Amino acid sequence: MKRVFTIPRKGVSSGPVLFLWQSGSGNFLVSTGLDQVVNIYDRHGEKQHELSLPGICSGISWDKDGQILSIICEHSNTLLLWDSNTRTVSHVDSGLRDPMTLIVWSKSAPLLAVGTIKGNLLIYSYRTSKKISILGKHNKQITYGAWSQQNYLALVASDKSLTLSNADGDTVYRTTLKGEPSQVQFSSMKQDAQEVVKLQKALFLLNIHDPEDPIILSFQEKYGSVVDYCWHDEGYILLGFSSGSFIVLSTLLKEIGQEMYHVQCFKNNLSYMTFCAAEKKVISCGDDNKIKTYDIRNLQEMLQMITVDDEQYIDGIQWSDDGQLLAVAGSEGNLHVYLTKLPVLGSVSGQKLAHLSSLYEVSIYSARKKDNVTKLK
Repeated sequence: MKRVFTIPRKGVSSGPVLFLWQSGSGNFLVSTGLDQVVNIYDRHGEKQHELSLPGICSGISWDKDGQILSIICEHSNTLLLWDSNTRTVSHVDSGLRDPMTLIVWSKSAPLLAVGTIKGNLLIYSYRTSKKISILGKHNKQITYGAWSQQNYLALVASDKSLTLSNADGDTVYRTTLKGEPSQVQFSSMKQDAQEVVKLQKALFLLNIHDPEDPIILSFQEKYGSVVDYCWHDEGYILLGFSSGSFIVLSTLLKEIGQEMYHVQCFKNNLSYMTFCAAEKKVISCGDDNKIKTYDIRNLQEMLQMITVDDEQYIDGIQWSDDGQLLAVAGSEGNLHVYLTKLPVLGSVSGQKLAHLSSLYEVSIYSARKKDNVTKLK
């Protein structure tokens, strides 16, 4: 793992950094802070676009194809939509009258869900410009949301409520959770029918075809709180805990709740994790500023560890979908990008071999002079 560039604090403003890789290709990295500006960088760290906002950004989301970036911010009821192909911005009046707090694109259709601080919901069709407003979807702030492949929308709110709605916004299931929800995901199984809500020390599992029989999985006190989780393979969940542990849990009916693997990833704590389905690897950070890489098929063996020496602690990580670049937010507002995988590119001509040795460099070897290496940047 090699650092390829850093976007310094002045480039992302002071305070916490909100950042997101473009879906699919990962050609763009979006970042924003407290300065009411959204910056869009390419894979080399060069700024490609800058968007000024009327308030602090409160949410960013890419559509499934990575074409449209949607942005919401404080003190505005307007959706900003940036087209990565044309580099143009369009403004859409949401029609909502209370602050927007959540924005999330569908996985399979050009549908955008927007939640508000008072629990109202907007579903916007980018293709037809149709807007469906649902007042009182929740009683309090909508905090997290996710779409299934079949266009069911799961939402959780600060009043501990969970709703499941169809693409028209009709509620098909509602319940009150026993803990504070902090994340919601649909499974990676072919049916995409299982929904998981992360509570502080438990998981709430719901089959959307049988919602009246949910399952709550609680964990041993020694693990601490659930920091993050991700689906992998058919019906298995990898969880990271505040104690520094990884466990793999089965949600298959015959072994549901069974702990398949347990690894003590960090000595003191685990703060963030990110999973790359293409590489079947997970990267986690903990013990303040350490980053570790594991193959999810063999968690017993750590693949790599680095220490971000110029940061006191890490404030967030995200992997690009292709598994090539890792973005790491530091405690001081800096955003570091690391190369985690290099494409295999090479060519042979006569007795010379050329191959890509870094994102910016090609190395040329001569069979006649084995120690003679020419590097082109």
